[in-house]
Parts: sequence; structure tokens; C-alpha cells
Amino acid sequence: MTATDRLNHLLVVDDSADTRELLERNLSAQGYKVFTVANVAEALSLLGKTKIDLVITDLKLPGVSGLDLVRHVRENLKETEVVMITGYPSVEGAVAAVKSGAEEYLAKPFTKEELLATVRRVLEKLKLRLAEPVDRERPTAHLLGIVGNSEPMQRVLRAISRAATDANPVLITGENGTGKGLWARVLHHLSTHAAGPLISFTATGIPEKFQERQIFGYSERSGDQEVHPGYLHFACGGALYIKEVSDLSGAIQTRLLQTIEEKRFLPAGTTTSHTCDFLLIVDTHKDLRTLARCGLFHSDFFARLSMNEIHLPALRERGHDVVLLARHFLQLYAREIGEQVPAFSPSALDAIKSYSWPGNIGELANVIKHLAASAETPVIDVTDFPTHMRYSAAQAVTLNRTLAEMEAEHIRNVIASVGGNKTKAAEILGINRKTLRDKLK
Repeated sequence: MTATDRLNHLLVVDDSADTRELLERNLSAQGYKVFTVANVAEALSLLGKTKIDLVITDLKLPGVSGLDLVRHVRENLKETEVVMITGYPSVEGAVAAVKSGAEEYLAKPFTKEELLATVRRVLEKLKLRLAEPVDRERPTAHLLGIVGNSEPMQRVLRAISRAATDANPVLITGENGTGKGLWARVLHHLSTHAAGPLISFTATGIPEKFQERQIFGYSERSGDQEVHPGYLHFACGGALYIKEVSDLSGAIQTRLLQTIEEKRFLPAGTTTSHTCDFLLIVDTHKDLRTLARCGLFHSDFFARLSMNEIHLPALRERGHDVVLLARHFLQLYAREIGEQVPAFSPSALDAIKSYSWPGNIGELANVIKHLAASAETPVIDVTDFPTHMRYSAAQAVTLNRTLAEMEAEHIRNVIASVGGNKTKAAEILGINRKTLRDKLK
């Protein structure tokens, strides 16, 4: 076992005894060695004599603030990462933690699952950073936290590696659940902007006015006084990741294209522009090429994005990767709940390989999480799977069914795979909720 395999010493810094006790209980249950202190002075004392892999600190602390502790760790402790807890989930308050050197932040209130996922993600990044240097042109999927070695994934890895050395924006496409967010983080990690933060923005459901304010910043009064910074301000030197870029308004697409070309942006309601060197990463599950051809997406913006387009394969196209991922999730979730890791029977593995996984990796993770929690024997069999999977695995494909019958079955399977969530099902199916309601009738 190497040193990077033992990244489990955590320090919680919070002036609330209840918060310290809750975090210690949740983290200790996952096998972490957890230390807790109430203020920065106690934290510095412990850091001076104990090797800590990850510091989890509140922003507001008595006396010296959490931001000061973040700066101390970043400038003095090379092998320690920081997660900031903030009660201010605004752009200014939350991202200030990242700009100060925290790897990530958690906005209160957060769930146990969000806490554990953040800790795992940050420790994995620390493990990558402490590992032996690898060839930047040929990074390996394993070292980047990617599970799978199929040829489609190797092609993605090569494309990501090339895009990381390019100054042009990157467009990541693929069905919902294919891992676009994970690959955006990998791209940022490999890029020349890795030293800066990765700032994420979801465009879906946000009116144009607020898209402009949140991305570019704004001033409530005419002029440059009291400018509220946007996501782009905090992404300077790092990367701005826009999820579902097709939901940006045409005017915002135009402004982003101009910002990329000029490396300058102008907050709304102001007259002074700001220089900004950043990497733009966007994703979508829609066909931007068709949208641009129909005038529903800015053609020049698409032309710029398509210079570095990376398409993620669906899980059904990745061959044996689905088995590797299933075993990875089973081990992960079984350990999370403190259970012995069960095994898959041969028939269960056949079911996993033969199922189409319309929700891709997201659906697979949900199914395996359910199996890990409900397993009553050391071996998971096909009879333990959700009903829609057992039916799908057992039913041979026939050629005497109508298209309407096949569509109806697919819709039922997708709805079952997301636990009846019709909004999520509509996203996977590529239709809106009204169309889904009509089809269900």
C-alpha cells in the first residue's frame, strides 16, 4: 500500500459542537480518521504536529476566519486539501472560498451524501496530484478516476488530452447520464488552466436577464459602482463550465463568443470591461448542429465550439465497461453503508450486460445503490434486480411488434429506471413533460 492509498486523516474546524459531532459521526462511519477543533488557533496547532489529508472548515469562525485558514493550508501544506463550508450559497460568498485556495465548497444545508461525495472527490484529486508524474499527452483513465478501458473511452481520453492543450472552447456532447460533468473536471485537471478554479453554471430554466447577470455580473445602478461579480469573474485564470449550453439565449451566446475572441467581458449596466483568460467548457445532450442549421442556435458560436467537440458514448456502446462500473459502484455503496461487498452471479452479470441502460451511468449507479442496500445474501442474482430490468433481460427481441408498442415499453422502462420521476424521464427521452404526459395517456 502506497502513501496515496491512505488518504484518510480529516480535520473538521467549526465553532458549533453539534456540527463537529455530526460531521465526525458521518465521516468516521466511512473509515476516516477524524479530528475536530473549534477555531483556527486549535487547527494550526494540530496541523503543526499531525499529518492531515483534508481540512473541512467553516467560513465563519470566531477570531481568525476560515478563509485565513484556507490560505495558510494552501501556502504551507503541500499535501493537504481544503473544503470550505459556507452558509452563503451566493456567487460571491461561495466562490470566494475557491479563489482563496479551497478545492471545493459545501453550501449549508448539505446532505450526508453531498458531504461524502465531496470528500471522496477531493481526496481522489489529492491522490492524483501526489501520484507519480504521468505523460500529459497520454494520461491513463485509472489515474484520472475514470472506470472503463473500452476503445470508445480510450478515444474520449485521447480527445480530452488533445483538447486540454488547445486554447479553444470545448463542447462535450452525449446522452444524459454519460458523465459529462466528470469529463469536464478531467479536462480542467489536464488543461493549462488547472491552477485556477472550475466554475459551473447551469443554464436550464434561467431567464435571459438572469443568465446575463449570473455569467457576466451586473451593477444595479448606471455606471461601474457596486458591481456584483458573475461566474465569469471567478473563472478568470481557470475554467467556466456551462451545463446544457443549448438553453442559453441567443444574445448570451453572442456575448460569450465575443468574450472568447477578445478575452474581455463587460458586466451588465457598466461601462468598463475586464480582461479574462479562461477555458470555456460547455455540454449538451441535444443536436446543436441541427439546431444551428434551423436557426435555433447561434451558428458562429457553434462553429467555434465544434472545433473541439468531444462526444461521450452511451453506456450500451462501451462493452465490458458496464461490468467494471457495476462492480465499482457495488464496492463503493456497500462500503458506504458498512456492509460486506457482495458478488454478482453470472446471470446478474448477463442482465447487466444485456440491458440497454437508457439512463446510462446515472441509472446504473442508482440501480447498484439499491442492490447494495437491499442485498440479503453474499451473491446478487438477477431476481434481485428491479422488475423492469428482469423483464428486459428475459425478453427476447422479436420482430412482430409495432413501433408504438416498442415506444410504449421504452417509455415505461425509462420511467421505472428513474423511480417515476417524469421530469428526469422526459430529459432522458428528449421530449418535454407535456409530450410525455400525452404519450402516457
